Amino acid sequence: MKFGELYSIGKRLYQNYINKFILRILIALFLSVLVAGSTSAIAWLLDPAIKKIFIEQDKTYALIIPFAIILAFSTKGISLYFARTNIIKIGYWICGKLQKQMSNTILFSDTETIDKKHSGKFISNFLYDATLVQQAVSTVVLNIMKDSLTLTALLIVMFYQNWKLALFAIIMMPLAAFVAKSLGKRIGKASTESTDLSGKLSTFLSEILKGSKIIKIYQSERFEEKRAETTIDNLNNKFIKISTILIRATPIMETLTGIMIAGFIYYSGILIANGELGINNFFSFLTAMMLAYQPIRSLATLNMTINQGAAGAKRVFKVIDEEINIKNKENASELKLTNSDIEFKNVNFKYSSTNEKAIKGVNFGIKGGTMAAFVGHSGAGKSTILNLIPRFYDCQLGEILIDKQNIYDVSIESLRKNISLVSQDIVLFDDTVKSNILYANPQASNEDLIKACKFAAADDFISNLPDKYETIIGENGLRLSGGQKQRISIARAFLKNSPIILLDEATSALDSESENMVQEAIKKLTKNKTTLVIAHRLSTILNADKIFIMKNGKVIDNGSHEELMKKSQEYKSLYNKQLN
Repeated sequence: MKFGELYSIGKRLYQNYINKFILRILIALFLSVLVAGSTSAIAWLLDPAIKKIFIEQDKTYALIIPFAIILAFSTKGISLYFARTNIIKIGYWICGKLQKQMSNTILFSDTETIDKKHSGKFISNFLYDATLVQQAVSTVVLNIMKDSLTLTALLIVMFYQNWKLALFAIIMMPLAAFVAKSLGKRIGKASTESTDLSGKLSTFLSEILKGSKIIKIYQSERFEEKRAETTIDNLNNKFIKISTILIRATPIMETLTGIMIAGFIYYSGILIANGELGINNFFSFLTAMMLAYQPIRSLATLNMTINQGAAGAKRVFKVIDEEINIKNKENASELKLTNSDIEFKNVNFKYSSTNEKAIKGVNFGIKGGTMAAFVGHSGAGKSTILNLIPRFYDCQLGEILIDKQNIYDVSIESLRKNISLVSQDIVLFDDTVKSNILYANPQASNEDLIKACKFAAADDFISNLPDKYETIIGENGLRLSGGQKQRISIARAFLKNSPIILLDEATSALDSESENMVQEAIKKLTKNKTTLVIAHRLSTILNADKIFIMKNGKVIDNGSHEELMKKSQEYKSLYNKQLN
């Protein structure tokens, strides 16, 4: 990663996140001063210890110096403990803030934005990238303060003992910095590759868990096993590469340290022989130099940690900074409903993933309190019509009006508050039956909940569940049948009590018995409500007030069932095919 980009990411992390914990960082800085002071004190104390205790055999110092060494080590240990716990908390709080911001972005992102990226990659951003930032903050902030101060204090001890030896020791430090710079570039690249592979693994695991029945019925276990081996091996190999790069500095630093100590001992021997260095000064200097090894190594490898954290932050910021296109217009008004009439005026829409328009110049009107059905072959644009009304997508051209109010001029909250959706793709949460239904209206009373379930023909089967309304239904309701899940979805819509109902092939995947029960529930749900229906089976929409026939993204005809059977060859053909 180039310095400019690294600086930009670091600046943003500091201004938006780290800066908020400046008081805690100052406390950690004070504790780092204690760590540096106590570490250098340990090295310095060996000077009087050797001189006064071993050479001069002073009994007073024989008591004072051991006590001072114990105090120095204790101060270092306690200060380091509190400094680390303080900075670790900051790291995790920043990680949590990033995860919350990503969660918020995803919740409010456009549907099309979410559809473009596999859920596994989002999971990788949360679990892997945010953790890289946490590790970088926890390590870098503390080590820059602690190790820089400790190294400075130990250099002071070295210069105090002998300035010639100290200059010799300093010569080795630029070599360590050069090693860190070269390894830091490699770690950034490897970290980016590992995140991509981590996202692929999350994607793979998500797919094999969701598709377990398909895998079994097509006997693809061996094929998926090989895919798993390849994905996991690639990821582990990348992690091995990162770990190898991280520890590659160790043998280099050890070699440099060995050269430095060998040179130091040789040069010290000359100084001692010339009477320029005492044995007490030698041991104090040696201790200071050995203690300086840890902060030098830490500071030398800090560049690699910074590159890893910056690479993770870059991917996290990409999620956070994703532009939201579907949002409230400035000074948006509240949607005020009287009849709930819906009108499309020359509406055109194209998905970003395709070149052809999904709907072209669509015009129609639906009276409030009536049911309108949309029929046509797959890909005709029926679901797109439904998706445009609650603004899951925004049309590129045309107007959509509800009670003569343009939906792009009213707030999204007031628009969606008045719409309920019952789809063939039922979404239920791994929670209780009660919580899933109350999701539509958390403030609803228990009486309203049971009333909604009775209307949806769901109360009977819920009462037979092991814990009734408190039964955990599993991921996406896996412990329920298709009909039961659909009735819970309808109960949820009942509880919301919206004036506009969207039904997207709500009975297409049900057996005859379940379909009859759901159809009865839908009749109650849609009574006196403006209802738009997409139906797989034409027999379910024969009583619709108006049926719109769609073909190649256009509305080619409309009318009641009887009218269309007389005047529309397209509708008659669709109907007869289903009868046959």
